[in-house]
Amino acid sequence: MALDVLVADYGLNVYYGGMFDLADRLTRLKAIGYGGLERLSGSTEAEVIHAAATFRRLGMRWATVQGPNVGTTIRWAAAFGCAYIWADVPGRDLNTYCRQVGEQAGACGKYGVTVAVHNHLGSPVETQEQLERFLAACPEAGLIFDTAHLAAAGGDAVDIADRYCDRIVQVHFKDWLAEREAEAWYERGRFCELGAGNIGLDNAAVSRALLARGYTGPFCVEQDTHIRDPLLDLRVSRDYLAACGI
Repeated sequence: MALDVLVADYGLNVYYGGMFDLADRLTRLKAIGYGGLERLSGSTEAEVIHAAATFRRLGMRWATVQGPNVGTTIRWAAAFGCAYIWADVPGRDLNTYCRQVGEQAGACGKYGVTVAVHNHLGSPVETQEQLERFLAACPEAGLIFDTAHLAAAGGDAVDIADRYCDRIVQVHFKDWLAEREAEAWYERGRFCELGAGNIGLDNAAVSRALLARGYTGPFCVEQDTHIRDPLLDLRVSRDYLAACGI
């Protein structure tokens, strides 16, 4: 099944020092088989309209938007017909976080948009137990499912894909290379291209579980840390997903 794969480009921004030319980035990614970026961003309506026109001109797409504040993001998402936005709340403990995401879900629901949480190392939704508690506490929220953040926290990515497919609004495929024992998660290893990890994460099995449950996307590749030209890593990851039927 030929499906578009997008790039969540945080890692590219870190490597290059920012995104200085949207058209150039999209053109480079299109050349190695990607269909666009996860987020279209802007600080003003003029900027985001210009960015949207650039995507359309190049035959690329985006899944969601990111504005200068939460209210603007919600309205822009509704205007562009986006299905979800990223949750953006300050709570640092799980109970507070769930309460705040629930409030944001209500605001999004008025516009027909889903608010979704990205499970992340070092966040209130890090472990599989925390993720499942969040999903139970916030039934109106979706999940931006990051396979390696969960696996690096000891979770079972295939199990989550199988049991919670209906809650997943976006998948971040990535891999993790464990390198040392350390207190801080970001000192224990780094994210790497798909297939290069060493913690037993089987992204192919995750993709099979999702496809078997009828998930049709969107799919993203995200690699937070690049130690060589990111396009080389992203080509490897795109080929990996192509071999999985995505």
